Amino acid sequence: MVLKMIFDLIGGLGIFLFGMKNMSEGLQAVAGTRLRKMISVVTDNRLLAVGVGLFITCVVQSSSVTTVMVVGLVNSGFMTLMQAIGVIFGANIGTTITGWILTLKIGKYGLPMLGVAAFFFLFSKNERVRYTGMVFMGIGMIFFGLELMSGGLKPIRSIPEFAHWFARFQADSYFGVLKCALVGCLLTMIVQSSSATLGITMGLAKTGVIGFETAAALVLGENIGTTITAYLASLGASTNAKRAAYSHAVFNILGVAWITAIFPIYIGVIRKVVGHDPGVMVLAEGVETFPYILAGIALVHTGFNVTNTILFIPLLRPLAWLVTKIAPDKGTKETPHLTYLDIRMLDTPNFGLAQSKKELVFMGESIQLMMDKLREVLQQEKPNEELKRKIFHREDILDNVQKEITVFLGQLMSGRVTHSSIEEARIQLRAADELESISDYITNVMKMYLKLRKNKLEISEEGLKEILNLHDAVRDYLDMVIASIKEPPTDIVSRAHSRGDDVTRLMKEYRRHHLSRLAEEKIPPLKSLIYMDMLNAYRRIRDHGLNVAEALGGEK
Repeated sequence: MVLKMIFDLIGGLGIFLFGMKNMSEGLQAVAGTRLRKMISVVTDNRLLAVGVGLFITCVVQSSSVTTVMVVGLVNSGFMTLMQAIGVIFGANIGTTITGWILTLKIGKYGLPMLGVAAFFFLFSKNERVRYTGMVFMGIGMIFFGLELMSGGLKPIRSIPEFAHWFARFQADSYFGVLKCALVGCLLTMIVQSSSATLGITMGLAKTGVIGFETAAALVLGENIGTTITAYLASLGASTNAKRAAYSHAVFNILGVAWITAIFPIYIGVIRKVVGHDPGVMVLAEGVETFPYILAGIALVHTGFNVTNTILFIPLLRPLAWLVTKIAPDKGTKETPHLTYLDIRMLDTPNFGLAQSKKELVFMGESIQLMMDKLREVLQQEKPNEELKRKIFHREDILDNVQKEITVFLGQLMSGRVTHSSIEEARIQLRAADELESISDYITNVMKMYLKLRKNKLEISEEGLKEILNLHDAVRDYLDMVIASIKEPPTDIVSRAHSRGDDVTRLMKEYRRHHLSRLAEEKIPPLKSLIYMDMLNAYRRIRDHGLNVAEALGGEK
């Protein structure tokens, strides 16, 4: 009997967790790009940030996933600390929806729901229908897993050893409440899913193994335990990302501290709201049942997070100040790094795409900076060493960023993502490759110019003027393309072709001028060759800019 109980518990927990994962992935796929738009509207408006956090967590069905994602966004500079704290507050409320889902009296329908939904997921060719089926397949798994766990836990009451062990954990005193909360905290830290430990708690309470007060105390501790995931994600991240993770922990720890101090009063309020004593056992067809205990536990969870959010919203700035003191600024300047996203964004691919897009914007802005510095070098008789170093350094940075984008998007596409997300990831991969190539040609132009200087050769005044004019034309062209990375206009491809043709005509005109000068005067072959190579390099920059525009416009 003990062995069967263990098997049912482990199997039920595994199916429950897999169901949560399927429901989360299905909801994210159905929600699509709306999730990305949600994060872009987050401002320092506290209520708006809380609302966004609540909605996102309801979709991804995990406050841990939301807070880990927020840590990643703060780490890369996509979100400020104040915005992140507001989203985390909302995430804590959003995660309570799991408890209410588990209160639905459809446990016995979990398996048939799983079976029917699986047919839609496996055999439908419509992507939206498939992922909607995946959502219901996940819900079916959740309830089937909960039923297995509940069935496996039922015999515990009849086994004296287990009953005696569980009797040690009774929330009948202040220290008893703290002890139960500590157990809930440690269990959630181990499982790293408050939804899973909430499911176990509800299973134990539903079968009468533990009382309502004990279950409530366990739920309070689970709120602290769930903060471990964000903390682990912040290891090795920027100081601001650590602060975001710490704010999650501080929020939950302080909340649990004051709720446990008035625990009997809090439980009394819950009983009044439920309208019945959740711990009362009722015989139904000769079977012991606790008809109100699941609703009571769900209300404990929701009440804790809603009340704490209401209390802490006015204290958002003091909380930000506190975590700033806990994690003070480092002495050296920190630079956001894309590889930090690898473990933070793969569970939320839509946000991962938004983050990699931000890195494309960074690449574009870096190219604009390189073009400006290159123009300065071209105008100097003796090229400034610091300017040269900065251009080469920026090109190295873009090499690394392009590699990181490739690795990150490759991992993202290997997961379960929609066709539209895969297509956008491919567009971003192509754009990153083209932008990196532009940076290579910018450094090539500088290398050619430095080679002229090294051989004590100078471009004529007329030739230099033409180079600078071509440089400015290409710079303007790149400005148009790079501005389109954030939100590509519908006519980006036609505009890129039209303005690109102007650049090509200008380059050909200057090439004819050079050939005319070559016929009129004796020009050293090396000087002539380098000048022509510089013109061609600018044309290649234009070509790669056009490729970026075509990628953004959806052309193959």
